[in-house]
Amino acid sequence: MKDLHSNVAALTMIGAAALSADNTPPAIHLQGFNAAEILLAIGTGGITFSGTNKIEFKLTHSDDDSTYEAVTIDDVLGVDAVGTGGIIKALIAAHADPATYRFGYVGGRAYLKLLADFSGTHGSGTPIAAIALLGHPQLAPVANAA
Repeated sequence: MKDLHSNVAALTMIGAAALSADNTPPAIHLQGFNAAEILLAIGTGGITFSGTNKIEFKLTHSDDDSTYEAVTIDDVLGVDAVGTGGIIKALIAAHADPATYRFGYVGGRAYLKLLADFSGTHGSGTPIAAIALLGHPQLAPVANAA
């Protein structure tokens, strides 16, 4: 078996919680790593999503952690299209079963942010978590986080 553990770091983009409103996204600094994968876990929808009552996951990136711009299709792997504002995933229909999605970041900027952008009415929260899995470190092994 190969050692993946010593060659990756995991950083929280959206802390595991049942959300019913926008999160405040932390800046993920990619310094020291040459690859990033975003893991998005979504539980059973707290509401029946629609074009009005929805959650859009917007990925932005920055060189200076000050001015963020929406990613484009050239910056992300694993999606057919990126929507306005950097939308990499949108919940606009019933989400009955928990699921995990992954998106590769290849944009080359120093910082990332992931916003769960809520629109409409969300009387019940939807369980959400997102992790940035950073790989191809410039210096390995990567320190343990536990």
